[in-house]
Amino acid sequence: MSTIVVQKFGGTSVGSVERIQHVAKRVISEVEKGHKVVVVVSAMGKTTDQLLTLANAINPHPSKRDMDMLLTTGEQITISLLAMALQVRGHEAVSLTGWQAGIRTEPVHGNARITHIETDLLNSHLASGKIVIVAGFQGITETNEITTLGRGGSDTTAVALAAALEAEKCDIYTDVTGVFTTDPRFVKEARKLAAVSYDEMLELANLGAGVLHPRAVEFAKNYGVQLVVRSSMEEEEGTIIEEEVSMEKSLVVRGIAFEDQITRISVCGLPNELHTLSTIFTTLAKHSLNVDIIIQTSMDKDTTNISFSVKTKDVDETIQVLEQYKEHLGFSHIEKESNLAKVSIVGSGMISNPGVAAEMFQVLATEGIHVKMVSTSEIKVSTVVDVGVMVKAVEALHVAFKLGEESVERVLS
Repeated sequence: MSTIVVQKFGGTSVGSVERIQHVAKRVISEVEKGHKVVVVVSAMGKTTDQLLTLANAINPHPSKRDMDMLLTTGEQITISLLAMALQVRGHEAVSLTGWQAGIRTEPVHGNARITHIETDLLNSHLASGKIVIVAGFQGITETNEITTLGRGGSDTTAVALAAALEAEKCDIYTDVTGVFTTDPRFVKEARKLAAVSYDEMLELANLGAGVLHPRAVEFAKNYGVQLVVRSSMEEEEGTIIEEEVSMEKSLVVRGIAFEDQITRISVCGLPNELHTLSTIFTTLAKHSLNVDIIIQTSMDKDTTNISFSVKTKDVDETIQVLEQYKEHLGFSHIEKESNLAKVSIVGSGMISNPGVAAEMFQVLATEGIHVKMVSTSEIKVSTVVDVGVMVKAVEALHVAFKLGEESVERVLS
C-alpha cells in the first residue's frame, strides 16, 4: 500500500515559470518512489507584497475580510500553473483552493487558526491516482467566509494536511537548505543544524526565525508529524524537526532568533488592583492583538504602569483599542518607544545548565548593548534592544555560545 507524502513549496521556490517546472520535477520524483503526493504551495515570489501594495493604493485601511479575499488569489495562481506543469509531463493533477480541500478555520480574518479538515475529497483524488495541489495560507469558516492563516501560513496548511491524512512525512521545501543556528544572511558563521526539537523550533519560529511558521510546528508536535526543512533547489539533506534531538546534545544554546519592528507600549497610571493585568490583556485579546514581553511597575500603593512589546505593525490598532476602553481601564496616558528589536537565545540544554541568562547579559554588557526588556522560559531568553545594535548582539552571542563550531558528538561520529 502506497503512503502519502506532503510537500510544501514556498514563494521563492515557485517564483518563476522555470522554478515551477523544477518543482514539478521534484514532485514527480516523489511519485516515482511509489508515494501518493499532496503538494502545498505559496503565492509566487513577491505576489503577496504586490497585492498588499495594490490594496493600500486604493484604501490605506482596507477591511480584513476583503484583504483575505484579495490575498488568497495569489496561491490560486500557483496551484493552477503547477497543475499544468505536471499535466504536460503526463501526470494527472488537480488543483484545489483551501476551501475546496476542506480546510475549515475559526472566523478570524487575517490570522485564522485551522479547526479541522474534511478529507473526503482529498482521499478520493489520491485514491484515483491524482497528484493533489492545495493552495496554502487559506481556508473557510463554517459560514463560508474565506480566511487566511497569517503570513507563512502555507507551512501550517502543509503540516495540518499531513496530520489529517496521516502522511508518512511532510517536507518543507524553501530557499535555504535547513534550519540554521541563526540567519546566515546576517551572520556568515551560521551553521545548519542536522536536527532540532519541536520545542526549540517552536520557540525559534515564535521569536522571529522565518524558516517555519509557529503553528506548523505546533501541529507537527501535537500530531507527531515527521517534518523536514530542505532546499527546493539543492539536493542535500535538510534539518529534521523531531521530538527529541539525538545529535548535537553538547550545545546548550541551539539557535539565536531575532526580529526588528518591535515597539514598547507603556500604559501609565493604571489602578493598582488585583484584576488590572487580566482586564487590560483580556481587552486586547478580544481584538486578536498579540502582546509579548510584559513588565509591571508599581508607582505607589494606588497606581501602576504596565509595559509590553508588540509588533510595530500592530501599534496603531493596539493604542486605538486601549483609548477606546480608557474609561473602563482607568489609565492616565499611553507612551510608546519604537525602533526596537528582539534578540533571543534558544536551547533545551538551558533546563539543566544554570547561568545561561547571566552569560547572555554579560556578553551584551561587554558589547555596550543596553537591555530594555527581558522575558524567559525554560528553553529561551529574550531581550529587547535598540534596532541599531540588533545584528551586533546576534553576532556576539553566536560567538559566545560557540554556535559556529561543529559539536563534539558530530566530530566524533
